[in-house]
Amino acid sequence: MTWVHLCIDMQRMFAEPTPWQVPWMAKISGQVVELAGRFAERTVFTRFLTPQHGSQMPGRWHEYYAKWECMTRENLPDELLNLVPELGCFVPPARVFTKTTYSPWVSGHLHQILTHEHVDTVVITGGETDVCVLAAVLGAVDLGYHVIIPADAVCSGADDTHDSTLDLLGSRFSVQVEVSSTEQILSSMR
Repeated sequence: MTWVHLCIDMQRMFAEPTPWQVPWMAKISGQVVELAGRFAERTVFTRFLTPQHGSQMPGRWHEYYAKWECMTRENLPDELLNLVPELGCFVPPARVFTKTTYSPWVSGHLHQILTHEHVDTVVITGGETDVCVLAAVLGAVDLGYHVIIPADAVCSGADDTHDSTLDLLGSRFSVQVEVSSTEQILSSMR
């Protein structure tokens, strides 16, 4: 098995008081730090980059950023787009992959890199379980990766949809997706 730790959007704009804050991101950060710290060379952090202006995005993204204009780069301090400090310290050797949509797979660039490195498994952590993590998992499944999700290292702003998403992924996609714990993953990766 050749694997990477794909950590989704653990950024200051989701950790700090903004309209997009995910309050219980702090609860999972210890597990994410543990994985990234032990395997920094195998870690890829995604960073959700909002547009300067909503008009720069295609289709329904215009309406999305009309609603969330306060989160465009025109209005958001640049430093809030950065990884949380406790994870940013692992770069390098960890890598950062910038994306402008929920899924990190849309451009094809990340898949191309991982294919070149013969990666067949992605351990996905971060937030939010029912948005960007879900998009990352389903994209990875579509591309043929084995996906491992440590349930204690993903978070959401909504408990119900977090739980439902993990249940769905663990049961409906059980051949392609494994829901585990950080401890089990660390034990198996030693």
